[in-house]
Amino acid sequence: MTYLLVNIGAVLIPLIFSFHKKLNFYENWKPFWKSTFITSCIFISWDIIYTYIGVWEFNQEHLIGVYLFNLPIEEYLFFICIPYASVFTYHCLGTLINKDYFSNYLSKISALMVITFLLVGIISIPKLYTSVTFILLGLTIFTLQWILKVSWLSRFYFSYLIILFPFFIVNGILTGWLLTNPVVVYNDLENLDIRCNTIPIEDVFYGMLLLITNIGFYEFFKSKHKK
Repeated sequence: MTYLLVNIGAVLIPLIFSFHKKLNFYENWKPFWKSTFITSCIFISWDIIYTYIGVWEFNQEHLIGVYLFNLPIEEYLFFICIPYASVFTYHCLGTLINKDYFSNYLSKISALMVITFLLVGIISIPKLYTSVTFILLGLTIFTLQWILKVSWLSRFYFSYLIILFPFFIVNGILTGWLLTNPVVVYNDLENLDIRCNTIPIEDVFYGMLLLITNIGFYEFFKSKHKK
């Protein structure tokens, strides 16, 4: 039950504090669930394909044994629990902190990331996990910054830096930290084989792509909901 407990542990405190009077995140559940449905459909489809072709696999020792389209049920829950905790954190930081720390440097930060991600992705094209993750993330940031010109991007960058702390705990456990065997087993032929402790470096940017997509839809639906 390791994977299931990790999911529950990640979402439990954010779920409880969603009803805190200063936060009231529950009032934004409607745009959140809409955004999560769309984002999870995209990433679960990606996940099913990558599991099928062997980019990664799941250790049955840590699963309850329920599968859908060859994907453990815990993996479906991951795309609900982790976005919930992350969007909740993004909401809290936006509610409690007025200052937008990265606003004056937004274009430079975005430009640096777009150039870096696209270069790494193109150079790593034979490696599926690396190339697809970095190229999609670079194109997503470019679209948000210069085509859609969204107003929340600098706050997302700041929030993601904070989210990385619990991310390293959750993802560290899933990739084998504190365990005799990892929950998720990666095919290192499809990544750069660079690890942050037990975490493949690609996971940091895959997580960023997952959350920036989720928050993009979340902000869109939230603006529609207010109208």
